[in-house]
Amino acid sequence: MDVMAIIRIAMRALARNKMRSGLTMLGIIIGVGAVIAMVGIGQGAQQQVQQQIAAMGSNILFVSSGTVNRGGMRMGWGATKTLVYDDMRAIMREAPAVRMAAPGSQTTAQVVFGNDNWSTNINGTEPQYLDIRNWPLQEGSNFTQNDVDMAANVAIVGETVRKNLFGATDSVGQTIRIKSLPFKVVGVLVPKGQSAAMGQDQDDTIIIPITTLQKKMTGDTWLRWIMVSADSKEASYAAQQQIEGLLRDRHRIRPGTDDDFFVRNLADIADLQDQASQVFTLLLAAIASVSLLVGGIGIMNIMLVSVTERTREIGIRMAIGATESDVQRQFLIEAVVLSLIGGGIGILFGLSSGFLISALLHWPVLISPLSIVVAAIFSAAVGIFFGFYPARKAARLDPIEALRYE
Repeated sequence: MDVMAIIRIAMRALARNKMRSGLTMLGIIIGVGAVIAMVGIGQGAQQQVQQQIAAMGSNILFVSSGTVNRGGMRMGWGATKTLVYDDMRAIMREAPAVRMAAPGSQTTAQVVFGNDNWSTNINGTEPQYLDIRNWPLQEGSNFTQNDVDMAANVAIVGETVRKNLFGATDSVGQTIRIKSLPFKVVGVLVPKGQSAAMGQDQDDTIIIPITTLQKKMTGDTWLRWIMVSADSKEASYAAQQQIEGLLRDRHRIRPGTDDDFFVRNLADIADLQDQASQVFTLLLAAIASVSLLVGGIGIMNIMLVSVTERTREIGIRMAIGATESDVQRQFLIEAVVLSLIGGGIGILFGLSSGFLISALLHWPVLISPLSIVVAAIFSAAVGIFFGFYPARKAARLDPIEALRYE
């Protein structure tokens, strides 16, 4: 008997008990739909995290002043004063894997405009900082190297600061006060949102020339940090080794002695976040797969009932020449057809659920073609696995006893 004939017989057998077949498929429908929707949520979250990290730059290294031991107490990062501007120049000159570098220092201050005020981070740096961070401006322009040389009172504000100080008022060209010093706003940064790596609001910041910060606000002569951009994500690991070796040599740190600086590679954070997101996606898929298991048990149960109900039919088929393999193939194909129809409807259910979740809850949902293909294959595998025993049982019936069955 050819496969198409068996499929037609299977469809007629399932159509005779539409309600029972529909209820049996329901487990597969819910299982496949749940797997597609849950994997879509997990992949959407993973993509969002990667976009946030990419917004910071996966080829970026953050070099900061390190810790120091004072009277047996280890101070936190930023306690040393050994990181200086010449270190940044040396990094640019002697680290081949480094593409750009920007010095930095920071403080917090109350910023005032008119009757509004806001406490925020004040970062002092140089113009190339925005290129390293891949951070464009939505209004205005960047300050220049001449502004750095002249220690000019110019500022670029983040979106959070802009909203809280200016509201609907145009901000570029306005004058704000930072620690009683007047600053002209020359630009507004494009919103970046929360940092996935550090959990901070990246838009709650004001950027000014580093010379202005050091000479007029903090009095520091050292750097709090150096932001470094490598040629690529892969080159960032070589850049990290080059920077660490260079700074240990420049700071005369003996072998076995702790560094007085700290180098953080954002590529490591990106990889860690990616691994965590993958585990989260697999966990969601595993939970949803329980529904597929339940659906498979339902298929086995209904096929066993079908074998019992059609015992006499099986006996007649075998009496007129059907072999054990013919009978087994018939019931196995019925189970697979049942599972595939349920899987097809489940795929539509999963896609609809994903779009509905995204629209109502505003969660990122990414449904890949691969997850749909895997769900279809898995639903067929469920039919084969759970349909094999009933099919085998039907094939092993004694034809004479089957004919006598009432």
